[in-house]
Amino acid sequence: MADGSNKPLPGVLRWTIGDLTVTALNDGWFQGSLDLVTGIPKEEAGALQRAGFRPEAPVVTLNAFLITGAGRKPVLIDSGYGHFGPETMGRVPAALALAGVSPDEIETVLLTHLHPDHAGGLIKQDGSAAYGNAELVVHADEAAHWLPDEALSRAPDEAKPYFENARKAVAPYGSRLRKHEGGELVPGITAVPLPGHTPGHCGMRIVSGDKSLFMWTDVVHMPAIQFKQPEAGVAFDVDGEQARAIRKRVLDEVATEKSLIAGSHLEFPALGHVARDGGGYSFVPVLWVGGES
Repeated sequence: MADGSNKPLPGVLRWTIGDLTVTALNDGWFQGSLDLVTGIPKEEAGALQRAGFRPEAPVVTLNAFLITGAGRKPVLIDSGYGHFGPETMGRVPAALALAGVSPDEIETVLLTHLHPDHAGGLIKQDGSAAYGNAELVVHADEAAHWLPDEALSRAPDEAKPYFENARKAVAPYGSRLRKHEGGELVPGITAVPLPGHTPGHCGMRIVSGDKSLFMWTDVVHMPAIQFKQPEAGVAFDVDGEQARAIRKRVLDEVATEKSLIAGSHLEFPALGHVARDGGGYSFVPVLWVGGES
């Protein structure tokens, strides 16, 4: 792990899902703290970090995902932190270039939610749209929570920057913002509402033929802690109890169904399976062989 003094190089890995190619785009990482963990004692969280061979102060990875193939124009799931984040982040544009895709080629950006690490990369440093030809797609409950004037005015002072950044990120797209309530957003990609972390937080199920991948977004932020102890939440959860219930349900479902999953905050390249492990779970990364699964 880098010491934080150097900006990371972009990371890109591809998997084939039927006729589609899913490319994991690493945006970088940010330094977390055990103070972010809720629902379990800090001492337990630190012990889980150490047992998982991670530093006691969690390092939180961030990924976005590119979907190509089947004669479609590229679809981007989330945009990374952009210039809102620390210098160790903001690598999605470089990762896209490494994948051979120009921002102007992106036809659709599917936003899982409007936290700045997922939506900040929608805009350039000057506030203009980073994806000049793209439609933005976001859950209606997410838009209603973050974007109206009245939402900003009633937000606590410490939370106002989150509301302001969400509004800045979306603003240059104007009428190119489409709101949904779940279901198929583009052919082969279905939004799965997972409220709690934010009101309109969604996962994305990618299906082609008999192959599928469930990108669960922010169900898990700190893998060494939350797989073993699903009671653990994060301070960023808007509704901690609802987020905890969603995490328990999703972990149970994907372990039972042996689903291929991906996560925004799973260590790169962020694809794998969930196995039951005692009273909790373990993450089993997929074997990477030439980028196909």
